[in-house]
Amino acid sequence: MTRSSSEPDADGIAPLIERWFRANARDLPWRPDPIDGPRDPYRALVSELMLQQTQVSRVVEKYGPFLERFPTAESLASAPEADVLAAWSGLGYYRRARLLHAAAKAIVEDHDASFPTHPDGIRSLPGVGRYTAGALASIVFGRREPILDGNVERVLLRLHARPDPPKDKATQDWAWERAQGLVDASGSPGVLNEGMMELGATVCTPNAPKCPACPLRDACHAYRLGLSEEIPTPKPRARQKDWFAVCFIVKHDDGRVLTETRARTGLWAGMVQPPSIEGDGAIDTPAAAEVLGIEPGQRLGAFTHVTTHRRISFGVYAGSLLGDPAGRAWVRPDEIHGLALSNAHRRVFEIGGVDRPTLFS
Repeated sequence: MTRSSSEPDADGIAPLIERWFRANARDLPWRPDPIDGPRDPYRALVSELMLQQTQVSRVVEKYGPFLERFPTAESLASAPEADVLAAWSGLGYYRRARLLHAAAKAIVEDHDASFPTHPDGIRSLPGVGRYTAGALASIVFGRREPILDGNVERVLLRLHARPDPPKDKATQDWAWERAQGLVDASGSPGVLNEGMMELGATVCTPNAPKCPACPLRDACHAYRLGLSEEIPTPKPRARQKDWFAVCFIVKHDDGRVLTETRARTGLWAGMVQPPSIEGDGAIDTPAAAEVLGIEPGQRLGAFTHVTTHRRISFGVYAGSLLGDPAGRAWVRPDEIHGLALSNAHRRVFEIGGVDRPTLFS
């Protein structure tokens, strides 16, 4: 591959990104108007953790209600974990909710309820790594700290026409160095960093990048060489393990529904589900029902739920409780969807008619 002898110039690129972002930033609830206006660090932390591995449209739906429920770090820190998980329900990757909860407690207990302003102090918070610390330090506090997420890395690799594997340490070291150079050349580090993320999310996209609309088009080596679609090198797809689950919808005579809480570790840790058995092999329904102390009824439905590492086959059955609930809880149908449910178990309850309380007499 022939590459230009001149590298893209940070002093020329940084103002292009800042100018483009000020004119093209999406109207999102965590962004002020004007775009470089003051920001509340706690609200910024909530948005940053929500946005990790989650579509912006989903975060837009959840961000406002979450902050209505927990408007300050103090209110979040004092809340029970079950309430935090319930408010996070639908965003997935629930470990982030627990880390956000822990970060709020650290702000209250270790920083006298004042959000740390130095990058080292920010990074000391649970769930805050180099990227999130850089984002908060630059966007909220105006510090010249770089950021590097998938969007920013893709922009940099294309800008320099580097087909390097994105996750390689050498590639990461190089990209962080380039990101720092752009921040050092910027007029507003926060606007520069957020502009790079926005450019990667809306223009320099993984597939079908909108190169003619890109403010960096004239400086981009990948565009000049016709390599935008080939850079970065695609990462291998994660292998998904087959997993199986049998769930029982058990209804009380008064209309309540039987629920249980998952183990504190593993997938969907500590969240609510109907009585269930799961494993890495096909599950015998009568045997599963016997283990759970349930008389199995008719099959209500089935579906497949895919996570990053698992392909989970769900079978949903009606059932009747035999004996004592044994640590489980009876919940009214109108309360179910306010609990900490995974998207998969929310669907299980819906298949069982729990989203339609009129089915209960």
